[in-house]
Amino acid sequence: MKIGGYLCTGCGIGDRLDTKSLESVAVREGRIGFCKTHDFLCSQAGVDMINADIAAEGDDKVSKVVIMACSRRAKTEAFNFGAVPTSRVNLREGVIWIRPEGSEHDETTQEMAADYIRMGCAEVKAMNQADSSGEQGKNNHIMVVGGGVTGMTAALEASKAGYYASIIEKSDRLGGVMGQLHKRQPQRSPYQETQDTGVDALIAAVEADDKITVYLNSTVASTSGAPGRFSVVIASSVSEGSMVEFGAIVQASGFKPYDANNLPEFSYGKSPNVVTQLELEAMAKAANGGPIKRADGKAVENVVFVQCAGQRSEKEGHLSWCSGHCCGTSIKQAMYFKDTNPEIETTILFDDLRTPGAGGENFYRSAQDKMVTFRKGKVSTVEAVGADLKVNFKDLILNEDAHMGADLVVLATGMVPNAGVNIEAEKPAEGEVTVPVESILNLKYRQGPDVPQLVNGFADSHFICFPYETRRTGIYTAGPVRRPMDGGQAQTDAMGAVMKAIQAIENSAIGRAAHPRSGDLSFPTFRKEGCTQCKRCTVECPFGAINEDEKGYPQYNEARCRRCGTCMGACPVQVISFKNYSIETVGAQLKAVDVPDEFQEKPRILVLACENDAYPSLDMAAMKRSEMSPFIRVIPVRCLGSTNTIWIKDALGSGYDGVVMMGCKKGVDYQCHFVKGSEMAHVRMAKIGDTLSTMNLESERVAVHEVAITDINRAPKLLDEMVETINRVGLSPFKF
Repeated sequence: MKIGGYLCTGCGIGDRLDTKSLESVAVREGRIGFCKTHDFLCSQAGVDMINADIAAEGDDKVSKVVIMACSRRAKTEAFNFGAVPTSRVNLREGVIWIRPEGSEHDETTQEMAADYIRMGCAEVKAMNQADSSGEQGKNNHIMVVGGGVTGMTAALEASKAGYYASIIEKSDRLGGVMGQLHKRQPQRSPYQETQDTGVDALIAAVEADDKITVYLNSTVASTSGAPGRFSVVIASSVSEGSMVEFGAIVQASGFKPYDANNLPEFSYGKSPNVVTQLELEAMAKAANGGPIKRADGKAVENVVFVQCAGQRSEKEGHLSWCSGHCCGTSIKQAMYFKDTNPEIETTILFDDLRTPGAGGENFYRSAQDKMVTFRKGKVSTVEAVGADLKVNFKDLILNEDAHMGADLVVLATGMVPNAGVNIEAEKPAEGEVTVPVESILNLKYRQGPDVPQLVNGFADSHFICFPYETRRTGIYTAGPVRRPMDGGQAQTDAMGAVMKAIQAIENSAIGRAAHPRSGDLSFPTFRKEGCTQCKRCTVECPFGAINEDEKGYPQYNEARCRRCGTCMGACPVQVISFKNYSIETVGAQLKAVDVPDEFQEKPRILVLACENDAYPSLDMAAMKRSEMSPFIRVIPVRCLGSTNTIWIKDALGSGYDGVVMMGCKKGVDYQCHFVKGSEMAHVRMAKIGDTLSTMNLESERVAVHEVAITDINRAPKLLDEMVETINRVGLSPFKF
């Protein structure tokens, strides 16, 4: 195996560093075959030079590459050599951009660059070519669970892209909640009038599409397999079940309306003239453009809409969240009355009015033009006075109690997601709102039968960072099951989820990882003879990628794996690895650093930085020319969850003075690209104090931080804090 080193002198590297000396470090100390220098390595000429060496025959052929130039986040296309193991040495952002100029700094800056080159050479030696596992399968068939507008849109978009889709709908017709509506909020300019729901057109398009199969009165009895080869048993009311193979899954199981029977203070259930928004839709449908009538047959003349009924409330049994569509829905329904008879009194009582979307403001103003009354007030009770109603509320503008009469009250009650079983929930507290308990997907996974839930019972999928993604690779959520939203947003959601499903199908066909390591062919393996069957890897895997065989050994499902390395970090005996990322690749780097002895008074601080947030923040700090200590040595890791305690022990035992671990934000509002990785690292490092105690080292020598990609100014300060700590507690007694 011949290793080729390629040193760039562009972007100021050659002006700030002694590149001749660095070439010698790479060849003599890094022990690689050769090191070539180029003025602009990322240029076509530079890339062609590298490719020519890779394509060479015999002894001249380069099998591994060390790029000594800029950050691994830069020039990724230029320095992509396929399956050839490649190490990136960051001399630009990692050295010259964070070190001040001047002869008094030259020595430590050069030492920093030399260490990084030693580290890069050591890393690539421990790397091997990653090849696909042979478990690959490709199936261009997408299962869509739910036949509402989200599900139908997903199926139609899949068909347009040339893929097949099957819709699994538990009721006897397509349409979902949108199919129960009289009209919908406007989806096109000028956003002033209600419009047809479009459900009938969607149903017609689905039924006419020969790439779409519809299963009515059906549910998913079981789901097994992995991306590219899911095996699903579809049960229906007319058959025991049929097995169908799919490549990916879109869960569009929608929502159920919040139960208004939990609101006795609003006289729901006591008076037939207090209805929910969905019940008013049925009344409007029955009227078919004519006067909307109450249950007693009287035409409505005075209607009051109560916003946030049982939602955006911390009261026991209420929903704490805003359901997103309710204000727009009340505006739409007020127009039902005004369009029939402009003399009908329509009042919307609101705390905060929210009309998201491109046309929300226009729709609101259109209602004002039609003389819909908007009054800022908080309703306390609705009293039934015979057949009529009295609405009591606090006027939030005048700050006084008020009331008004009505012959119909409409409650905006919000949505509860059909997300299935919350596999991570503790027993709910008394009075706590719970989601439906029937399983949606019936997954045959060790970790449970459904995708995990994130917050408020909505199916797993980070609202901002990772829309559609779930902790079950190849399964994507869309629509109100993912977060509160209206019909227009749900259809947009469906398009995004289908695109992710298609990516999963294509990636799984050739063994590549899914987001965020899309393109990575590596997958975890383990040495069976060293495994203690402790089950930490199976328990800590965030993605359900590891089961256990009949003897209790881990059994990897490569297509489910996201390549985060959390299992590698969890393993107490270090037997889990990837071909291009392992205990050895990181361990070799930290051991390759030239640790000065105690008399030189030059600390060495190891920084393990998550490649998704922390490492980019350091890169961007470098772009701002933020100065950082010459004593830090940064190693990017796939996820902080992949950090094995052996790295910490080895670093401190070999003379490093401190270790800083920088990972993504954890918790409910997590930003960890691998969901639980950062959290797992914090849990493990909480116990590192015992190890430090046995080594007679201070606990302050190891610090774990949550770092967002936007922490451009904060990240360097965290490193400065560790330098100050080392100055206070002293250099490591393990220096030699």
